[in-house]
Amino acid sequence: MQQSTRTFTDRLFLVIKGLAMGAANKVPGVSGGVVAFVTGFYEEFIYSLQKINFKAFKLFINFRFKSFWRYINGRFLGLLILGMLISYFSISKILDYLIIHYELYVWAAFFGMIIGSIYYIVKDFNDWSKRNICLIIVGIVVGVSISLLAPAKENDNLWFVFICGIIGVSGMTLPGLSGSFILILLGNYVLLLVDSVNALYDTIADLIRWDFSFVENPQRTRLLKVLIVFSLGSLTGLVTLSHFLGYVLKHYKNATFAAIIGFITGSLGVVWPWKNKMYKVDTSGNIQIDALGNPILDNYDRYFPDFTIIETYIGIFYILIGIGIILWLEWYGQKTLKISQ
Repeated sequence: MQQSTRTFTDRLFLVIKGLAMGAANKVPGVSGGVVAFVTGFYEEFIYSLQKINFKAFKLFINFRFKSFWRYINGRFLGLLILGMLISYFSISKILDYLIIHYELYVWAAFFGMIIGSIYYIVKDFNDWSKRNICLIIVGIVVGVSISLLAPAKENDNLWFVFICGIIGVSGMTLPGLSGSFILILLGNYVLLLVDSVNALYDTIADLIRWDFSFVENPQRTRLLKVLIVFSLGSLTGLVTLSHFLGYVLKHYKNATFAAIIGFITGSLGVVWPWKNKMYKVDTSGNIQIDALGNPILDNYDRYFPDFTIIETYIGIFYILIGIGIILWLEWYGQKTLKISQ
């Protein structure tokens, strides 16, 4: 974690990796932690987050900002977070558009990326003890079980939103466990990752135009309040989970990797490309909608692809592209490591 040795290219790629993590966290079924794992900075990410502790707090309140920045590996975290923030206002919006208009191909690409991620982790994993095999199986069962759960109703109670932040950020720190999909199960995906983010985007646009009329818009202020509480919950979750994961990585590294392999494999069911959305209906057979007029997702109806149509083969092509992206990232990571040595 030697910040001074990072070249401009390294810094640029850290921002790009942050973009990828932010985009992955936005897509239900995909984990930003997988991006960190495959691109080779997962452990540095966890150990850097661990440094946000009481010692860091003392350095900060004593105005020792340079020491604080070095202690928490600030340049590394700052560049990653910058990439994530850019992602939420750019790539995530592009993803929203692509999922609406080219849903099958987006899911296919992410399905391929997860297959590539499983290959990446398994090829270097050599501790196939009975304990670790059991952990892989448990991880797969948990991942598949999560994919079969039905979503709850939307709930904007601020305490619940805070808890959603803690849970939803799990995708950053636990590869294979999709924070976005967990938010769907909790009923708050649209509220927290679509409506509130769009409200912030619109508010920033209003501020640039010196338009402060949004303060009299109760729906906008409610969504901004929800976003602030969700962000605080996410920050709390990042720090607390990183301390736990830092401990288990240090003392039970192979067991942790085994569980991660299981989680990622189990998540394949969530991102299976060939599926239809099923929405909740009332007793009259009408689709239920939330407070903002969005249909309430119940679950997915997964089906086997039809090999008599061209769309299926295009989907398979995008799966191969997803696998190729991961293989390229692995190749780039090894090349960068050799150059640095």
